[in-house]
Amino acid sequence: MENIHAAKEAGLSYLAITDHGPTMPGSPGRWYFKNLKIIPRQVEGVFLLTGVECNVVDFDGTIDYVEDEHKNLDWVIASIHSSTLLTKEAPTVESCTNAWLQIAKDPRVCVIGHCGQPKFKFDYERVIPEFGRGGKLVEINNNSFHVRRDAVINCREIALLCKKHGVRVIVNTDSHFATQVGHAGLALKMLDDIGFPEELVVNSSVERFRQYLKERNIHLED
Repeated sequence: MENIHAAKEAGLSYLAITDHGPTMPGSPGRWYFKNLKIIPRQVEGVFLLTGVECNVVDFDGTIDYVEDEHKNLDWVIASIHSSTLLTKEAPTVESCTNAWLQIAKDPRVCVIGHCGQPKFKFDYERVIPEFGRGGKLVEINNNSFHVRRDAVINCREIALLCKKHGVRVIVNTDSHFATQVGHAGLALKMLDDIGFPEELVVNSSVERFRQYLKERNIHLED
């Protein structure tokens, strides 16, 4: 409820709840995700999307999506973390490129999460257009400007390639506490600095976001 209150105070119309999938240490158990169905579609005027941040567990692009737990969720993010890789293979540009190319084709995934990490660098020029062709949104993660500062230059490069190839992005606070909800100033400044087209930011307006939800067959306002 704290996040919902914060979203309302920030003037947000939508809020996505996306805890980590099961390979992340400390992630919620299966009944947490199954129980998300009880959440009302709207609370205090804020529409709520239920979701999961799935972890990429190998360089074949496998994610820890659990059909029984996650099939009824609205929103699926895919992201790479050192702590959730189940392979001893060291990441290379080639292996990370392969992982993202496979995820670009995965119909379950909506969003590509914080993919600018230097440790997991991939062939941006090759993969970014495939994200677009696969209907994926590339996350512009405000939290990266705080906790992944070595990724900022890569985030800018990725955003420039999204601009070049007409690939849509979504600005996200990646809030780990309620006080972060709705505060994406650093991500927005970066997009403004590079002249990123507003029409490619799906959550730049309520109407654009509604249109994307329709594309994904997500109906919150019926």
